[in-house]
Amino acid sequence: MGKYIKFFLVGIFFGIVLVKSEAVSWYRIFEMFKFQSFHMYGIIGTAIITGVALLSISKVLKVKTTEGSVLKVPLKDRGFTRYIIGGTIFGLGWALCGACPGPMYILVGTGAFSILIVIAAALAGTYIYGLLKNKLPH
Repeated sequence: MGKYIKFFLVGIFFGIVLVKSEAVSWYRIFEMFKFQSFHMYGIIGTAIITGVALLSISKVLKVKTTEGSVLKVPLKDRGFTRYIIGGTIFGLGWALCGACPGPMYILVGTGAFSILIVIAAALAGTYIYGLLKNKLPH
């Protein structure tokens, strides 16, 4: 249990950052999908730039994962269409419920208990996908 405390602390820090930056705010997400504010696009763009920079640095420094292997991102060449379809489904879900998967749990922590319905639906959808994945095109 003690070895997982660092992940717990990072999760708490991540939750605080998302709440303070208003990234879990339904109003900010609504503004983003109506193209009325740059706020969320700025957060997402900053996250992408930070991720690319940290992955590049970790590649040069040969940073290891928690399991001890060298961190690397596998290349996948399975076509662009699947990303468009998956991104559209993800975006529609995000727009309909006002939260993407990570912030759903943060919203519970802020007292927005109605998001538990969304979490239950997401878990049910994940379970159904697990049942159907061998029948779906990948």
